[in-house]
Amino acid sequence: MKAGIVGLPNVGKSTLFNCLSNAKAQSANFPFCTIEPNIGVVNVPDARLQKLEELVNPERVLPATVEIVDIAGLVKGASKGEGLGNQFLGNIRETDAILHVLRCFDNDNIIHVDGSVDPIRDKETIDMELQLKDLETVDKKLEKVKRAAKTGNKEAQKEEAVLLAIKKGLEAGISIRAIEITKEDRKEFVHPLQFITDKPVMYVCNVDEESAVNGNAYVDKVKANVANENAEVIFLAVGTEADITELETYEERKMFLEDLGLTEPGSGKLIRGAYKLLNLETYFTAGVKEVRAWTIPVGATAPQAAGVIHTDFEKGFIRAEVIAYNDYVSFGSETKVKEAGKMRVEGKEYIVKDGDVMHFRFNV
Repeated sequence: MKAGIVGLPNVGKSTLFNCLSNAKAQSANFPFCTIEPNIGVVNVPDARLQKLEELVNPERVLPATVEIVDIAGLVKGASKGEGLGNQFLGNIRETDAILHVLRCFDNDNIIHVDGSVDPIRDKETIDMELQLKDLETVDKKLEKVKRAAKTGNKEAQKEEAVLLAIKKGLEAGISIRAIEITKEDRKEFVHPLQFITDKPVMYVCNVDEESAVNGNAYVDKVKANVANENAEVIFLAVGTEADITELETYEERKMFLEDLGLTEPGSGKLIRGAYKLLNLETYFTAGVKEVRAWTIPVGATAPQAAGVIHTDFEKGFIRAEVIAYNDYVSFGSETKVKEAGKMRVEGKEYIVKDGDVMHFRFNV
C-alpha cells in the first residue's frame, strides 16, 4: 500500500518527500525536477511503541512503515500528454491514496508555473486533468456496457446507470470520491476500474514558517473548497520541516520545534494521516528480543494479522493471545496482565483492534 505525493511543479513535493524519507530526492527551483518517481519507505511515528519499549526493554524496536512515492509535477494538458502527463498519470494510478500538495505561501524568489499563488486554482488544474483521464476510462467502459445493456442484461443496465452518473459528475467537474454512489455499487462497479479521482486524498498545504502553528488565509480557503469531498486538510511549513531534518540530535530538533510553538514535526502528523488514509492500523508484538509494530488493513482477522509475520502463521493458526494496549500499560508487563486475568484467547473470527498486543499459537 502506498501514497503518492502529487501537485504542480515547484509546490514543495520533493522537499516534503525528502523530509519524510530522508532520501535526498533532487529538489530545485524548476519544473520536472523529479522525473522517475522516488519511492521512500517511511517510519510511522507512534508514541505507543516508545511506551512498550520502556516497559519491555527489548534488544531492538521496529516501527510500522508506509510507502510514499514522489511523483513528477503535473501541468495543464497532462491528460493529453503535455509535460510528463502520461507518465505522471500512470504513476499516480499505481498508488492507493493521494497526498496533494498545494502552495499556500508567498515567496517572490520561488517561481510559480502560473505566475501567482492561488491554491484553489492549482487544485482545480490538477483535479481537471485527473477528471479528464477518468472520463476517458468511463467512456471506454460505457461502450462495452451499453452493448450488453441493450440485450436486456440487468447487471449491465445497473452498471450503465452507475457509469452514466459518474460521467455526469466528472463533466460537471466533480471528482468520483465526491459523487453520491451506494457502497455496494462503488465496490462492484467503481473500484475495479481504478479511477484516479476515486482514491482517498489528503490536501497538504505548504505554508511559510509564520503560519506553521495556526495556518493562514490560503489554508482556510482550501478547507472551505474541499468541504464536500470528505478529505482531510493539513498544513505544514515544508521548508522549515527540511531544516528540522538537518539537525543532528533529538534535543536540537525539540528546541527548534518549541521555538516555533510546535510539539512535533508536521511530517509526523502527515505520515500518520497517510497511514489512516490507506485504511491501515497497527498491532504490536512485544518480547525481550524485539518490540515491533505490524501493519494490517482495518478489519483484518487474527489469522490475517498472523500472516503478516509469516504465511505459515496464517496457514497453521490455532489461536491468538491478545492484550489490549491500555491494559498492557496499566499493569506494566505481560505477566501482571495475565495475573489480573486481562489476557484474552481469541480464535479465527477475531477482528484485530488497533493497538492490540498479540502472540500467536500455530502449527504447521
